[in-house]
Amino acid sequence: MSSEDLTAPLGMGKRRLVKLPFGLIGAGILSVVFTTTFIWIAVVDDPLGGEPVAVLPLEAVVEGVTSQDIEVVEIRPAIGDDLGPNLRPQSAEDLLGPRYEMIERPDGLGPDAPVTGLSVNPDSRVSERSDYGFLPKISDAGVRPLDAYSRPIVREFTSIPKIAVVLTGLGLSETGTQNAIRRLPSDITFALAPYGGDLDLWMQQARGKGHELLLQLPLEPFDFPDNDPGPHTLLVSLRPAEMLDRLAYLLTRVTNYVGVIPEMGTRFTSTKPSMEYLFEKLKSRGLMFVDNGSSSRSLSPEVAADKRIPFSGVDVVLDEVPKEDSIDAKLLQLEGVARSRGVAVAAASALPVTVRQLEKWVRDLEERGIQLVPVSATIDR
Repeated sequence: MSSEDLTAPLGMGKRRLVKLPFGLIGAGILSVVFTTTFIWIAVVDDPLGGEPVAVLPLEAVVEGVTSQDIEVVEIRPAIGDDLGPNLRPQSAEDLLGPRYEMIERPDGLGPDAPVTGLSVNPDSRVSERSDYGFLPKISDAGVRPLDAYSRPIVREFTSIPKIAVVLTGLGLSETGTQNAIRRLPSDITFALAPYGGDLDLWMQQARGKGHELLLQLPLEPFDFPDNDPGPHTLLVSLRPAEMLDRLAYLLTRVTNYVGVIPEMGTRFTSTKPSMEYLFEKLKSRGLMFVDNGSSSRSLSPEVAADKRIPFSGVDVVLDEVPKEDSIDAKLLQLEGVARSRGVAVAAASALPVTVRQLEKWVRDLEERGIQLVPVSATIDR
């Protein structure tokens, strides 16, 4: 015993702290929690009890399908009269896509019948003569070329991802154009080059097989004139009258297309006044615009939303590197975009290697849970 303990007043000696086994206590608590959870899962049929539950009667029994194969994708609650902006159903005024009931099919069937081919003659409701040829127009009844020339989707599954592929440059090479028309499925959209040869012939062959068509529109790139899309390229420096004259010439190169997609155009699509003027003219003609995805500076999406023109944009360019491995990697990327967003759009050129890889890719696309659609079906995504 120390001298300090002997001289300290009674009751004022050193207090000893009791050390508790906190580690053992914590381990014991965790053990109880885990044991309780395990017993709950093993004994109770619904370990997620307490969460919202919806019971839906199934009208049909599918052999081999059990309750474990069914998953709830989305529940939209009805609270009061206002569902909020994201849950309100879209009205007809909100939708800008094609109205399939406006199509006059060559087989005389309705829009719900299987599509074997599309009309190859200009629809008199949506075309008018000009000094250069037939110009697209909106009919007195409000029918647009987008409505009249679109490829209807007969089987649309709203819950599965959708992909549209636009193949550009058709008409520039006779062999390449024939190869694409012969080998690719009709849900792939073809874009005709305005300077190609025999465009009416290629239009008739492509639409005869059921392909929806776009027209490529040469727009000014940043490195113009070193990189020149052609003699009727739309330039940001053009006066309105000259711009309109060049546009009229380009739009009359062929008929029976639903809209346009730029050829080059990095400077033009990043110049707001020029894009606003172009979109006003395209909208007045009842056409859609597809951004080719070549420039991150493109103002197409915001100008299209402001002008309310039917619009879609390319998410993936498949053959920037025209090699099999690179194209396959881009196709895989495209599928990922479709699964995450619901809809994806790709662009590619009509090169033999691209056509070959696309032909292989589409063979089991539906088995992988993806639907191939024409580009007009991606407008209201």
